[in-house]
This record gives sequence, structure tokens and C-alpha cells, in this order.
Amino acid sequence: MSAYELAQLNIGVIRGPMDSPIMAEFAANLERVNAMADHSPGFLWRLQTEAGDATALRPFGDDSTLVNMSVWRDVESLIAFVYRSGHAEIMRRRREWFERMEQPFLVLWWVPRGHRPDIAEARVRLDMLQAAGPTAAAFNFRKAFPPPDSAPREPVSFGDTCPA
Repeated sequence: MSAYELAQLNIGVIRGPMDSPIMAEFAANLERVNAMADHSPGFLWRLQTEAGDATALRPFGDDSTLVNMSVWRDVESLIAFVYRSGHAEIMRRRREWFERMEQPFLVLWWVPRGHRPDIAEARVRLDMLQAAGPTAAAFNFRKAFPPPDSAPREPVSFGDTCPA
């Protein structure tokens, strides 16, 4: 078993305020989708306020950018949740609620087992991915790196598994 766990951050620019009609269906499904994550194999932790989600957090300095951050046992567990659970139906509808982003908006990185990253750490990783592309320090599903304590250390592509 690895001494590392997979952290992920994804951001999205919402098309309107969370209490607006355009975001109503997204908001109505949030609790259900978060509960799916909480009970998914390999799920360990997610960023949330006392309200049970992270929609009130605005660490990117504007009212339009939402954050989602979590920690998983491994890449395969996260992929199973993202692409092979009820989450996939909501994700297919993301353009209804979120603007298209030109820059990478999802970053993955390994953290020591038990470590729970904060937003500042996650922003550094996203900045690294946006500046240099996928590396062992900040990567994505298309070019995922194994944990630091595994051999070999070659990246793996989950591009066939994960739709763009």
C-alpha cells in the first residue's frame, strides 16, 4: 500500500449566482452528488464548510469561481466516481452551469497519507499545471503519474477511460 493519497482540485466559473435560476438544478443536485462521493470506494476527504459543501468559498478572488477539492486513495478510485457513477450524469450537463475554460481547471497531485491540502497548496499545484503541463508534481487524467513510492515512475494515460 502506498504512503501517498491523491489530492484533486477542480475549479469552475459559474454562469450565475448560486441562488439564480440558471444554477438551480446544479444547486438542487449538489447534496446528492456530494453524498455519492462521500460513500464512493476510495474517497477519503472533501473540502466543505459547515453547510456541507464548498460553494460559499471564493478563494480565487471573484464571485464566479467555485472550487471542489478532495482526497482519494488513488487515481482509479477518483476516475470510477467521476466517470462511472451518478456523478457522470451531472458532469455531462456542466456546460449548462459552468463557462468553458481555456486553461486547465483540474489538477491532481500526491500527498502523504493523512495530509489534507488547503486551498493555497492546491492553487500552487494548479498554477504549476497551467505553466508547465503535466509533471509528477501536478498532473491530470490524460497524463497521470503514479505515487512517489511506486515503481516504475512513468506517467499513465487515462485518456481512453476519461472523456474530455
